[in-house]
Amino acid sequence: MSIAAIIVAAGRGTRAGGDLPKQWQLLCGKPVIWHTFNALRPHVNTIVVVLHPDDLTLWEETGLKADQITIGAATRDASVRAGLDALSHFAPDKVLIHDAARPLVSAKTINDVIQALNKYEGAAPAIPVTDALWTGENAEVTGTQNREGLFRAQTPQGFHFSAIYQAHMTLNEPAADDVAVARAAGVKVAIVQGDARNLKITTPDDFIRATNMLGNDMDVRVGNGYDVHRFGDGDHVWLCGVKVPHGRSLQGHSDADVGMHAVSDAIYGAIGMGDIGQHFPPSDPQWKGAESHVFLRHAVGLATENGYKISNVDCTLVCEYPKVGPHQPAMKAALAAIIGIGVDRISVKATTSERLGFTGREEGIAAIATAALVKS
Repeated sequence: MSIAAIIVAAGRGTRAGGDLPKQWQLLCGKPVIWHTFNALRPHVNTIVVVLHPDDLTLWEETGLKADQITIGAATRDASVRAGLDALSHFAPDKVLIHDAARPLVSAKTINDVIQALNKYEGAAPAIPVTDALWTGENAEVTGTQNREGLFRAQTPQGFHFSAIYQAHMTLNEPAADDVAVARAAGVKVAIVQGDARNLKITTPDDFIRATNMLGNDMDVRVGNGYDVHRFGDGDHVWLCGVKVPHGRSLQGHSDADVGMHAVSDAIYGAIGMGDIGQHFPPSDPQWKGAESHVFLRHAVGLATENGYKISNVDCTLVCEYPKVGPHQPAMKAALAAIIGIGVDRISVKATTSERLGFTGREEGIAAIATAALVKS
């Protein structure tokens, strides 16, 4: 199943003040759209960003890499249609349409919308209205409005791609949002629980609120992992995803990549979800000889599903031989590719035990790893 996202970022956002449209103004040192893009990226296969033609340079300066950039239009619904057109050749099964000005959308909200699309052609987050509602004129209250059954809409609004694309192609009048477009075409839309943090930046005060939320409500997790494998017959060892020639091999139920095992356990530990043995029991023959990237990908997937981004990983290999230094860049690159972060956020280093203990006697290799995760 392929899931795509369209980030609508072609608006001018003048009510937010400042010299730039709100999606390009800084929030905790990064443009608003930077936060929005990175909130969606772990959950989708493809991202299309819809921009104003004057903002192409601003986009390049973010360093973000979308799958496609397209130019928007004067109205939101026309900009979304441009995004859907650009997305059509990717042929996704589902699409999330999200406002660039909602940088604090949570992993839970995104996943809830995606899960709802298993039963409905459309789904969107919303919060029930709890305040009293008035009507007014000339700064005077003229009446009250029943709030029963009223909701404050949020994004991302998710749809089966074919359904929302067809709905937009047949649209013949302005629409408030994509839910309105879908309903006009007869598409049923489920409501999932929204999040008060998922605010849409509209005014200068919203920047203050968003900054406080990002700065004061961080959920940081740290986990560590430790693994040991003994030497046996062979002509190579696997260390952090790299095949290293050696006069002996490490023994284990899988490929015995002691470094990757320690990193996997560090990630499992950070999210409180056990270790490799719990998820891949050595008593289960299907994991005999398994490549260790299977375990690491599983740990990374669980972290993402639970709303965490892996910030950095540090792995220390304890051995006399083989020498790790010549292979360190390749090891960092292998781990970074699987985890989905830059090589500058990966550390692989080695130390000896000064000829003491089983590693000093060259009976095996030990690995210690630490992983830091941040709630997305």
